[in-house]
Amino acid sequence: QVQLVESGGGLVQAGGSLRLSCAASVRTFGSYTMGWFRQAPGKEREFVASISGNGGGTYYADSVKGRFTIPRDNAKNTIYLQMNTLKPEDTAVYYCAVRFGAQHGNWRLWDYWGQGTQVTVSS
Repeated sequence: QVQLVESGGGLVQAGGSLRLSCAASVRTFGSYTMGWFRQAPGKEREFVASISGNGGGTYYADSVKGRFTIPRDNAKNTIYLQMNTLKPEDTAVYYCAVRFGAQHGNWRLWDYWGQGTQVTVSS
């Protein structure tokens, strides 16, 4: 059983920064692809960023490229989402996920999910 616990969400003004964390209870954490997705009210869940098990490969949605990064600390079984220059359109519930396979942008192909953390960006 895999458990993912996100933290770090909150309210921030446009142009500000937030860092989300996702702690995973899983053996051999460094073997797994990890990712962040988000879902705004009335919209489908969408890919934000992902990182390979060893951290050597990352992918970002075009909408966040250059503003967000997804570092991971395998010693702490944790990934992060560093969000800079936040915009009101970044407002959503952010979910951490693990995939037992290669990185993929389709949220339906991911295996385990956290409970989500709300990020609200005011204009």
